[in-house]
Amino acid sequence: MPIYEYRCKKCGQVSEFLEEAGSQKKHVCQKCGSRAVEKVFSVFSARVSSSSSSGSSSSCPTGTCPLS
Repeated sequence: MPIYEYRCKKCGQVSEFLEEAGSQKKHVCQKCGSRAVEKVFSVFSARVSSSSSSGSSSSCPTGTCPLS
């Protein structure tokens, strides 16, 4: 299940909730108890590591990446 972030319209507290996609569950602010919360867009970061035995510093497996 994904984690969604909600911001309280009353106090501004941002809280995370684990819920099913498309859920209609009503959440309560964890700080002030208000039910006036809105879903906010979350940002995420992906980290990719490569383990190349060739000693090359290229991030593409073939070493011919046009973006490097």
